[in-house]
Amino acid sequence: MKGSPFPQGFQLPDGVQLGRATFTFDEVAWIHVTRDGRRAVIVADPSSLIGEDELEWSHLTYSGRGYRFILATGIVESVSKLPRPRSANAAMAFARALSRVSGTIEEAIFVEEFEAFVLIASENARRKSKAQVFGAYLTGGVDISADDVVALQKIMPMTTDEQISNLLGIAGIAPKTPFGRSRKASTKPHTGLHNSDSVKQLGPFALPGRRELSAFFNEHVVDIVADEDRYAAMGIGFPGGIVLEGPTGCGKTYAVERLVEHLGWPSYSIEASSVASPYIHETSRKVAEIFSEAMKSAPAVVIIDEMDAFLNRRESGAHQHNVEEIAEFLRRIPEASANRVLVIGMTNQIDAIDSAILRRGRFDHVIHVDHAGADEVAGLLEALLENIPNNVTDVPRLAQRLADRPLSDAAFVVREAGRLAAKARKDRVGDEEIGTALSRCPSRHPEDKRRIGF
Repeated sequence: MKGSPFPQGFQLPDGVQLGRATFTFDEVAWIHVTRDGRRAVIVADPSSLIGEDELEWSHLTYSGRGYRFILATGIVESVSKLPRPRSANAAMAFARALSRVSGTIEEAIFVEEFEAFVLIASENARRKSKAQVFGAYLTGGVDISADDVVALQKIMPMTTDEQISNLLGIAGIAPKTPFGRSRKASTKPHTGLHNSDSVKQLGPFALPGRRELSAFFNEHVVDIVADEDRYAAMGIGFPGGIVLEGPTGCGKTYAVERLVEHLGWPSYSIEASSVASPYIHETSRKVAEIFSEAMKSAPAVVIIDEMDAFLNRRESGAHQHNVEEIAEFLRRIPEASANRVLVIGMTNQIDAIDSAILRRGRFDHVIHVDHAGADEVAGLLEALLENIPNNVTDVPRLAQRLADRPLSDAAFVVREAGRLAAKARKDRVGDEEIGTALSRCPSRHPEDKRRIGF
């Protein structure tokens, strides 16, 4: 399946710039993250949509082809990828959107902000009834029809008959089986529908080319916050702090940025340039303010960049500034986790950091991130090339040549190849541009002797 025809940075007619594509379907429909944090749904014009459409579409032309698009905040996702609803309000929004659909559904994108579906025509998708679509949504992907309420009750035992009946009524779906025995709602933590909308619905996190790091974040962050009730029942609270350590250019910052984007939470940055002050107590005050703001906006993320710059070891006779700053972090990090703030630190000098900061309970995990190998670089290159027109034929060979170098080198090669193709008035990036770009991106290891000028 090909990626989106729209490259990252493409500017829509209203000035909004597109980021990466999160969904593509049969080369007729795409979802892009936008640079201002919204989602853009783009469909090929004129034959990709089914039936009447209540959404107000804008039009654009790109590479001689017509498209329509809408911009929305909140959840914008293919119904086949939606996790189960995290709240009664979210389920009701889905039900109201479903009530306006007539007939069966081939493929659809749910736009929560407008309580509507973008219905897509496709020869490859299996037609589903409204009840089948709603059943899969309510149960998180189980192939069950929502009008089979007995089966639905077995899968959702902590959801009351009244809740299920109300949702089916809103969606316009008549039960084909009677409700079972009456069940009372439980006051214990559960995995059914509840009334908190504070947690964004999350699918699996994917970091191109970094399978192990992706798996770690999914297991220790994403899965926990996506199903907090289930983990709370086992005594597992909000994720503790995480430190990513490794050489400069190994992709720590990129990994954290993608995770924050996936979570969709507000993020707050602490770095030496923003909080360091020569005045007594001033740095500690700034640190305390950032943590306080993050806790007010929870769930949120606090990112401590180059943490070795101001959390270095307290030696005998250490400056009072340093001791006070470390003490402030020692207080704030556990408090942040208790108030649903994820703290992520980054450093390339893990040995320089005070041992008290790195104790479990403050930072539960210290993860080493090394320069990427060939397989990891290939994954990143494929993700980068997916967003630009190209006919590059040998990604594995290119990945071999960029292995064990900073991931920024791979990004530079793709970006430089794109510039060369544009300069040559070409419609696609090819092997020639990639080869030239690679020759202009020599390793910057100490043994590299390439110089310009003196």
